Parts: sequence; structure tokens; C-alpha cells
Amino acid sequence: MYRVANIRTEEKKYHDFCYDNYSLFEPGSWLHKPVKTVIDLLEEYKDKEYLSVLDLGSGVGRNSIPIAQSMKNRNGKVVCVDLLESAIDKLHDNSQKSGVEQFIVTRLSDIEQFTIEQEEYDIIIAVSALEHVSSERTLANKLNEMTFGTRKSGANCIIIGSNIQEVNLENGQDLDPMFEVNITTERMLELLDHQYATWEIQKRFVKKLEYDINRNGQSVKLITDCITFVAKKMM
Repeated sequence: MYRVANIRTEEKKYHDFCYDNYSLFEPGSWLHKPVKTVIDLLEEYKDKEYLSVLDLGSGVGRNSIPIAQSMKNRNGKVVCVDLLESAIDKLHDNSQKSGVEQFIVTRLSDIEQFTIEQEEYDIIIAVSALEHVSSERTLANKLNEMTFGTRKSGANCIIIGSNIQEVNLENGQDLDPMFEVNITTERMLELLDHQYATWEIQKRFVKKLEYDINRNGQSVKLITDCITFVAKKMM
């Protein structure tokens, strides 16, 4: 449990730094724009009169604010779950600035402690979030909960890292990646394929990503296989 606690401390530092130094939808960071896969999926539900969405690991609203904006001409809600109080506070501010606060429901919670009610949501998204549950078993359990929490014809959109490496750029030393769940890409795809075996798989691809981050004042190269997985519940 010490490793998990240490990772969460480091992730809090990293995200607090980003949220303090970069504004939502301004160039210069990954907060610049929403994830295209999420927006593309949202388009499939544009004619739905009431849309219920769950954003696991919502952060400051990178995806949930655009989703809420799509609800201005209809009814709906976006339940936003995040562990960081700083993220939830800034999400409140961003939703007010965007005029969508009536559609945003915030929950300050660890993802694995947040209960997903059965058939509660049309769309559940988890972008760079599920690799931060405490174990592979917890991940499998949460995926199962997500499938039960999705309504018929609803969808799950998961973007998750695997085969994650962190390398100190100054000396080339391999570091312990600050991710609670770090398994092979093959194993991650196996988990996803098993959980969504009866669903219609709409997207399933892997893209290798590399980018520089800061860990305790050190320059670090983060290397990961980024899995994009979108599935629709047909039954």
C-alpha cells in the first residue's frame, strides 16, 4: 500500500502543477482540447432528449465541459468523479464560466470507491484514469461495474495506458512508473476483450506515446502504449 500512496502523492503534485499553470482549453498542455474519441462518440447521441454521462477521473472538465455544452438544448447530467479537491474546485469554476453548471454533478471520490448504479448512464468515459485504481483485480471489478452501470444502447469509452515506462532524462535511469496498474498491452486488451465480449466494439487500437514530464524537479520521459477502446451495449 506504500507504493500506491506514494504514486498518488506524486500524481497529486503533477496534476496540481498542471491545473495551477495551465488553463482549460488554452494551448500549452493536454488540457488544450477534449479527446476527439469522446466528442465523436457524443455525436452518436446528439438526438437523445436526456443524456446521462459518467466521467471517471474528470479533472477540471477537459471532456465533461464539452459534453455538458451539448446538453444546452436538451436535458441531461454529467457526473464528474475525481480524487483531487483542486480538480473539483476548478471544475466548478470552469462549469460556471462555460454556463453549464446546471448539467454538472461533482463527486470528490476515489474512482474505485465510487459506486456506479446499475443502468444509470448512457455513456461512461474513463480517460487516463483506470490505470490509477489500486490493482489489476480492482480494475477488472471496476470494468464489470461500468458494464452493469450502462443502459442498453449506451457506450463505454476507455483510454488507458499499458507497458508504461519512465526514464530519467539526465542519466537514462529507468524509474518506477507512477501508475498503480502497469501491465502489458496484451494483458490489458485481454481484460477489455473479456469484459466487453457481448458488446459491439467500435474502436480498439493502440498508439505508442512519448512525452516529457516533471517528477520532483527532474525531467522524465514517459513512454506508454495508449489503448483506445470504445464499445456499445447492444443487449
